[in-house]
Amino acid sequence: MPQRLFGLLAMLWVGSQLTIGYAVAPVLFASLERMVAGSVAAQLFRIEGWLGVVCGVAMLVLSNGLARRGAVQYRRLRWLLAGMLVCVLVGYFALQPFMNAMRVEAMNAGVDIANSPYASRFGMLHGVSSLFYLIESLLGVALVWLLPSTRSAAPRGASR
Repeated sequence: MPQRLFGLLAMLWVGSQLTIGYAVAPVLFASLERMVAGSVAAQLFRIEGWLGVVCGVAMLVLSNGLARRGAVQYRRLRWLLAGMLVCVLVGYFALQPFMNAMRVEAMNAGVDIANSPYASRFGMLHGVSSLFYLIESLLGVALVWLLPSTRSAAPRGASR
């Protein structure tokens, strides 16, 4: 059961991250006015950030328990999870507040962030945030790729 829950959480986290970041956000910016698309995307990335924290912490707890019970395949996955969690914490909880503050200041001035005095700083932070998102995505793909099957991940001595 813990292995299945681990796989389900991995699917939820990585699947939503890839969908929002690489399908939904580009469609938003291609379909909507830039300020509206940015606002909707920011809300989606906020949800994704919290989902990443919840799934990441739960998966770390599960992988530690499984590794202690003899499912050694989960030991290496803990490093991928830790890397993904660091990317979420830095990308969303460290960088996004600054980006959101700049977006709000620009909106209060009645301009798009791209036409505001904050444009270059916002662009730099957006680039750094995008890099963390890409790293998290690649770690997530590696995590899903390396997921042990529920049979091969059974703790030693457990009946299959």
